[in-house]
Order: sequence, then structure tokens, then C-alpha cells
Amino acid sequence: MKKKLLTIAAIGAAASLTLAGCSGDGMGGTGGGSDSGDAGSGDKGTITLGFLPSWTDGLSTAYLLQDQLEKIGYTVEMKTLTEAGPLYTGLAQGDVDIYPSAWPELTHKSYMDTYGDDIEDLGAYYDNAKLTIAVPEYSELNSIEDLVGKGAELDGKIYGIEPGAGLTAQTQMMLPEYGLDSEYELVTSSTAAMLTELKSATDKQEDIVVTLWRPFWANDAFPVKDLEDPKGAMGDPEALHFLGTKGFAAEFPEAAELIEQIKLDDAQYGSLEDLVVNEYGEGKEAEAVDAWLEEHGADFDWVVS
Repeated sequence: MKKKLLTIAAIGAAASLTLAGCSGDGMGGTGGGSDSGDAGSGDKGTITLGFLPSWTDGLSTAYLLQDQLEKIGYTVEMKTLTEAGPLYTGLAQGDVDIYPSAWPELTHKSYMDTYGDDIEDLGAYYDNAKLTIAVPEYSELNSIEDLVGKGAELDGKIYGIEPGAGLTAQTQMMLPEYGLDSEYELVTSSTAAMLTELKSATDKQEDIVVTLWRPFWANDAFPVKDLEDPKGAMGDPEALHFLGTKGFAAEFPEAAELIEQIKLDDAQYGSLEDLVVNEYGEGKEAEAVDAWLEEHGADFDWVVS
């Protein structure tokens, strides 16, 4: 538990990167490659991965792809951003080649409606992602319906993440469905800020309502439970996809073939995220991927060792 909670600071540091804050190309690039293999020396071309460090599904799969793509001869550059909108824009314009963990079916549908003609779906790797409203396990609340009339007790706040996140938009649509829009304010800032509020409340055994999603390590790190959603206002489960810029598969056929084969179940994904985010942490992502491949690599035909 302690190790997991310490990652909030690391996520906050990563999420503070601005769009033009890390490189001269204006996309917030970290550049470089992993610490293992032939990082940065591939002869099959350069592939740019764009992801949001505070959204750890993309953080985890970005470093997994970096490892695997470099092993088959590509140079991989990492671009970190803080909002989904600029990431989809960069993907559509070709400034980013791959978004390694997108939610295009529901959470990011508005971005796909805008940019989808210039984006290729390279395949889904996980099929049970969902958006949630969560409270501490010790809360007497069990359903979103139970929030009605409890606004004063909860300071009239639901703590969310980034303003441009699909989760934020879905939560804003959920509020009037349950008649909560006049009683609650959705407080948006960042994933790190939401987790800080959640940690503070649970440490003090206080009530709090937050927006969360699955898969996400915080569901195991904190004593939280999802509120039931009888109206389905937070949307149905969806798949997590690898998206490429238009023409990606034609330009990088071997990469596209490898990416299409990647499929992870709950245990496999959970282990990857836990190793990358918690056990190893910032700056040791390549080591985390190596450890994950040592444990799980034999389970997959697509793994390049």
C-alpha cells in the first residue's frame, strides 16, 4: 500500500509537463529510448508514441511498445502530453504515430468524430475498460442514486481529473441524468490532484466522491468502491485500442502486425501497470517492462525477446 501511494507524487511530476515543455518540436517529447536492447538504433524507421503520463494505462503500454518495437528494429521516440485533445490532434496531423492506449468507443468518441478520418485503428488490447464514480469502501453510499440529497454532507463536490478528459465529459452528462447537476460541482484539475484529495480523505476516514476508471492502479491502492450506475449514465464497458496516424500500417507493416497481436487480460494488464507505475516507477520503466516480460512473456506468441 505504501509503495503505491507514493506514486501520486511521481504522477504529479509527470503530469506537470506542458505541451511544449520538453522539446523543440512543441509536442512535449522526452525522446530517447529504453535502457535495454538497441534503443534508438533501429534501421526500420522512427515511430513516435504519444501518451499522457498521468493516465497510466497509456504510460504502461507505451513502454511495452517501446521495448518490443525497438527489438524488431525501429527507433522509438516518446512524446508526453497532458490532455487528450492535443494528442488526438497530433495523431491526426502525423506529429504522433501511435496513441498506445486510447478509449475511442465511448470516452474519446468526440475526438474520433472529429479526427477519425485521419486515424487508423491498430487493434484493441483490452476489452473491459469502464468509467466509474467511486467512494471510500467505508461509505454507506452504494449507488449514484444515493448521492441525491447528500450534497451538503459532501460539500457539494465530486472530484474529477483533467478538464479535457473523456471521463470529465461523461461525468458532466451523468449529473443531470440523476438530477445531481444543481447539487454538485464537478471539480476538475488533474489526475494527481484528484488522487491527492482521495488520499487525504481516506487517510482521515472522511467521505469523498471521485471520478475513476478501470483498469487503473488506484482502485487497488485506495480503499474505494464503484457506485452502482442503474441508469448506465457513465457508459458501457469499452475496449482500449492502439491508434495510429493514417497510413501507419503501410509505412510500418511489421510494427502494425506486432501491435495487432497484443491482447491482455485483467491479471496481465494489472501486473504490467503495477510494475511500471509502482514497483519500479519513474525512470525505471524499461526495467519494469523487462521484469514483466520475464514473468509473462512465455504466455504470448507476439513477444520479442
